[in-house]
Parts: sequence; C-alpha cells; structure tokens
Amino acid sequence: MTITRSDFFKLGLGAAAGLALGATPRSAAAKEWKLIRVATEGAFPPYNMHAPDGRLIGFEPDLLQELSARMGVKCEMIAQAWDGMIAGLTDGKYDAIMDAVSVTPKREEVIAFSRPYASAGSGFAIMKEGSIKSLPGTGAPRVPFADEAVAKKAIEELAKPLAGKTVAVQVSTIQNDVLNRYFKDVLTIRTYSSGPDTFLDLKSGRVDAVMASQINIQANAKKSNGEMIQSGYLFTGGLLGVGSAVGLRKGDPELKEIFDKALKSTIDDGTLKRLALKWFEMDITPAS
Repeated sequence: MTITRSDFFKLGLGAAAGLALGATPRSAAAKEWKLIRVATEGAFPPYNMHAPDGRLIGFEPDLLQELSARMGVKCEMIAQAWDGMIAGLTDGKYDAIMDAVSVTPKREEVIAFSRPYASAGSGFAIMKEGSIKSLPGTGAPRVPFADEAVAKKAIEELAKPLAGKTVAVQVSTIQNDVLNRYFKDVLTIRTYSSGPDTFLDLKSGRVDAVMASQINIQANAKKSNGEMIQSGYLFTGGLLGVGSAVGLRKGDPELKEIFDKALKSTIDDGTLKRLALKWFEMDITPAS
C-alpha cells in the first residue's frame, strides 16, 4: 500500500523544539486538559517556520497563542516532520496538529477536525523568465471543483501549456492529489518531501512549475524579487477540501469542542483576520 500525506499513514519522525503558551483554566471542559501538545512542520511559511534563533513563528504559532488564552489551557507547539505527523497524533505523541491541514472527506475517515481557520485556493507558480511564460486563467475568479463544467474547462486550458513540462509538488499533499487526478497524463509530476525544496528547484530551473497553496506561492514569490509569479487558474473545493483546521484524534471530542469555541471567538472579534493580514497580507477567514 502506498502511503501518502492524504492517506495520513506514515511512521512518525519526531523533530525538536517547542513554543510554550500558558494560561489558567477557565471552563470545566478545559480543566480536563492541563497541557495540549500541538505539532507543526516548522517549514511551511508563512503558516509556520523557524526563526533564526530556533523559535517557531508564523500564522499558526500566533493563532495558537490566542487559542491557548481563550481555551484556558497551556499549549506547547513542537516541530514534527510532515510525513510522520498523523501517525504521531494517533499514537499519542501529541494532541493536535496545526500545519495548514486541509479538511477533506478522505482525511475525516482517519482523524477529526476543528472548524476551519483558513481558506485559500491552490494553483501554480512559475518563473517570470522560465520555460512557461504564462498560464491561462491568471486573475480569473477561483474555480470550484464542485462546478464540474467550469473546472473541466479550466483543466483543459491549463493542460495545453503544461503538456510535457515537469511540475514540482510536496509529497502526499492535496495539490499532489489534484495533479495525479487531472494532469498526470500530460505532465511529469516530481514530488518532494519538503515544500521549500519545490520552490528551490523552480528557481534553479530543474522544474517548470510548482503546484501549491495560493498563500505558499505568494510567500515564495514575495521573496523572489519579482522573479517568481503565481500564474493560471486557482482551484478550490473537491480534493482541496473546505479549508485548513486543527487535526485531532477522534477519541477527543471535548478537545474539539474547546478548539471550536476558541476559534469561533477569534473569527467573531476579528483576531483571525488581523493575524491573517499580518502574515499573509490578505484575509483568509473561512466563511461561517
């Protein structure tokens, strides 16, 4: 059996380093949890990354700090290799995951999720002076996979300039699922264990494009001094899920309850939007 990120079945390869966030209990449900250990990759900017001094920083570490205070529970964020993240959760090495994990029906067969805290499309990154000059659909409205006719047309348009090209994607991601479902017959898919490596190979010319989340593309494009751009249609829904949420064990319903309540409060009072604008320069608050 091939084991992928979307399958959520890989051996845990724990990595180090934590961010401790503290508060005093405020609710009966929270009192059952004295410490919540939360895994993140630490290599998926601007969602999460390591600062030069080794601290975990980014949108999700900041959000967890807010959630910790609102839940009234001390939270500890630890870095964990993505390929082993779900196995570590189900094995009890930590209690939750915050790593831009998209909620999909396939994933919900394995673990539970909080309400979503981020929603963005997925698309392609290319180099401005690279082998692909542009892709159709740039600047167009997002394409929902639920609209089969519109999605089919967009895929057919993209398939022409992508034919014969090599596209990089992080292994076991929802973007990898999309490439394998809709584009595998027209292009070469090159998978990487690390998301940053896909963009490094794009910049070096070893691949023609990268498929990733819109936010991840924009973060890397911003660092490229205009040499890298997002190009082509952006897709939502379907294999891409309904947004990113906290991954939880199915046997911890009370933990889901307190995360959901805290997340709702960050949406209601604008905190989530403020953090999104800080890290993404755009509002990625999911629809209620």
